[in-house]
Amino acid sequence: MSTAAPHSTGQDRLWSVDEHLEDVLTAIRPLEPIELHLLDAQGCVLVEDVTVPVSLPPFDNSSMDGYAVRVADVAGASEEFPAALEVVGDVAAGQPGLLQVGPGQAARIMTGAPLPPGAEAVVPVEWTDGGLGEGPVDGMRARSLAPEGATGHVRVHRPAEARAHVRAQGSDVRAGDRALEAGTVLGPPQIALLAAIGRGTVRVRPRPRVVVLSTGSELVQPGEQLSDGQIYDSNSFALTAAARDAGAIAYRVGAVADDADTLRSTVDDQLVRADLMVTTGGVSVGAYDVVKEALAHAGDEDEPGSGVEFRKLAMQPGKPQGFGTLGPDHIPLLALPGNPVSSYVSFELFVRPAIRTLMGLTDVHRPTTRATLTADRPLTSPRGRRQFLRGSYADGTVRPVGGAGSHLVAALAHADALIVVPEDVESVEPGAEVEVVLLG
Repeated sequence: MSTAAPHSTGQDRLWSVDEHLEDVLTAIRPLEPIELHLLDAQGCVLVEDVTVPVSLPPFDNSSMDGYAVRVADVAGASEEFPAALEVVGDVAAGQPGLLQVGPGQAARIMTGAPLPPGAEAVVPVEWTDGGLGEGPVDGMRARSLAPEGATGHVRVHRPAEARAHVRAQGSDVRAGDRALEAGTVLGPPQIALLAAIGRGTVRVRPRPRVVVLSTGSELVQPGEQLSDGQIYDSNSFALTAAARDAGAIAYRVGAVADDADTLRSTVDDQLVRADLMVTTGGVSVGAYDVVKEALAHAGDEDEPGSGVEFRKLAMQPGKPQGFGTLGPDHIPLLALPGNPVSSYVSFELFVRPAIRTLMGLTDVHRPTTRATLTADRPLTSPRGRRQFLRGSYADGTVRPVGGAGSHLVAALAHADALIVVPEDVESVEPGAEVEVVLLG
């Protein structure tokens, strides 16, 4: 997995959002499939269709606690004229079918138990006297407390149609059906289905391991005391959470000070546990932009074909970006700007699709829609830049949340969408239709 070495023109021209995204996704390949146990496969993507080996349910079984009966024996039954049947025993879930229900007979049956031969329907216990010789009952007494309930007679107060309260064999899925198709993300319901059809392991692409690293001597761990000129490190927390939300196994590295040697050493140490690395901060044009200093020529001599290229993109926020590969395994690295909103928007546009590509998914982007802009004044945007504004979307409309500043974390916390203003548009009037990227 590699990308071309840095081009000398990378910093000399303005790249479009689409060009940069295409470069990123072209250089990334899905991870190799592995066989995992079911719980380890949660969140992973199937690489092959799964066929049902045995029908679900595998036999006709009762959907109620009650009595397995023959339809003719309870025809016309009522509370005034109940049908009296001989109880021949119990049928419990997991119990082999030893009983047979003949004319004038019933078997006390539990939910999930196989329908015994001869029986055609199940009457709920609430339709009977429970074998007590009185009126309708609410339930059965525990067998350990009243073993005699499995014998004697029961009065049934209502008729039942054929197959009433019976789950038919194969009514869920049949042997030979396709249970799940390749490309399915395995969540709890899918894992339940795999377990139900007897699959203990499954072949999937593993969840990508993403290492998130923030840079800046001014950054302090949340919970610690701030000194003059310091701020709390929010980017690494936001991006680690975003990577997990995208489906990755994400590792957060504490903020690295503005020192190129320290950053290079930290990155080298983290490559061993990364399928993708993400840095935030230090990619602009300042004297202390350490990511640029440390990584712009990384790998030029020792690992030909690797290295990180830094670019300016025609977007706002998020103009400065970096992308390349590092190490002998050419681990992809995306270098994002340090302003919180710039960092998060860049993640949504570039890192999330990269993670989803590593997972082997075909649809790697957030869903988009068209919405009517509701705002107090027109939205303005610099010509030649694709602007992404925070927004709140509901019922086909979207309204801006906060201003355009790339430092407005509070506004970002209340947004569930990005309003997209194209490069050739400088003003958007209230009531106009806009493109919206849905984040929720």
